[in-house]
Amino acid sequence: MIIETREETRYEDELALGFRAADEDAFAAVYRRWAPLVHTMATRSLGDTYEADDVTQQVFLGAWRGQAGFRPERGPLGAWLVGITRRKIVDALAARTRRLALADSLAHTNDTPGRDESAAEDVLDRVLLVNELSCLPWHQRHVLCLAFYEDLTQAQIAERTGMPLGTVKSHARRGLQRLRRAIEQGQVRWTGA
Repeated sequence: MIIETREETRYEDELALGFRAADEDAFAAVYRRWAPLVHTMATRSLGDTYEADDVTQQVFLGAWRGQAGFRPERGPLGAWLVGITRRKIVDALAARTRRLALADSLAHTNDTPGRDESAAEDVLDRVLLVNELSCLPWHQRHVLCLAFYEDLTQAQIAERTGMPLGTVKSHARRGLQRLRRAIEQGQVRWTGA
């Protein structure tokens, strides 16, 4: 059983007050204090350190933007951050499920009888593209999926994700370059049966 000392409790209360007051130094201390816990929860739930890194970033960006939603009288800051973490993990798992379902549905579309050769090749191309897209690092994949599937501009992606616009552009550019190289070099990995 872990017993907190009065000093630890007082320190966390001070961090919470600084956080509520939008003090950047307090926020940095909050990050140092709870980021390992958030990252561990995400890694254990997702089984992917890249996704866990992204979830950790999303949790703290969301916490900073939503600091007005933190109410110390409802509970400690750490518990509030754990709640945000759980929601972000669920979001990441749902996004993964959608990607896999899309790839699976595209693979099964190829099995439909009566399709002509060009339609079958189009479906295969889409499956291969989705498969290669799923192999990209999470940030690049996320940016490209928002652009392709939700038809968002880079500015809209930056606003939605909280990433700086330049970072969104870099992720999009690097992701597209990796996709192009993989397709041109014939290194598209086929994972279907």
